[in-house]
Amino acid sequence: MKRQKRDKTERAFAKGYQTGNAGRSNEICPHQDTNEQRQAWLNGWREGWTDHVDGYVGVSGLGRGSNNGLTEYDMR
Repeated sequence: MKRQKRDKTERAFAKGYQTGNAGRSNEICPHQDTNEQRQAWLNGWREGWTDHVDGYVGVSGLGRGSNNGLTEYDMR
């Protein structure tokens, strides 16, 4: 069965969330040319940064109700 590609904005959000949750700066956003993907990445970064500051880092963040747009594959 072929694996369906995800929407690029979803992927940008997920990668931004991972970056923010890791405590890294939002200035390393890789999407400088496409405004829609950049905005999705920054939105993900903001949520990830908030979770990082609140202490939802690593395994402790998995117990939260929402996975913030991340799939099981992204959380490995």
